[in-house]
Amino acid sequence: MELNIDWLAVVIAIVVGMAVAWVWYSDWGLVGSTWRRLTGVTADDSARGGKAPFVILVASIVVTAIALAAASSVAEGFFETDSLWLAVGVGAAAWLGFSLTTLAQHNGFELKPAALTAINSAYQLVLFVGMTVPIGLLQ
Repeated sequence: MELNIDWLAVVIAIVVGMAVAWVWYSDWGLVGSTWRRLTGVTADDSARGGKAPFVILVASIVVTAIALAAASSVAEGFFETDSLWLAVGVGAAAWLGFSLTTLAQHNGFELKPAALTAINSAYQLVLFVGMTVPIGLLQ
């Protein structure tokens, strides 16, 4: 079995990931104001944080895109097929097996509001599945 990664698909997945984050969490976005209220992170707090959170965001999305492309390639080799749905299934399985479970554990023990867990886990699902769409279409 050979690991095949389409780097154009990875680049597009990175762009998709950044767009999802922006639409989800920006102050004008889907849940930005609710997220701020639940976390207590103000716009001033974000400004004081500088560029470091964005550097972390970009780095993590790059790693996620590469990992999803690699996992999709492995799944393609295992199932001897390549399809959009297989890649999306890989994204959903990665979210369920790694992201949702980890987030639920941390937020549960840190006594975070259930609504915050729902917002962040839904974001991760949209992120993982959205990033696997270009991977499934191009890889």
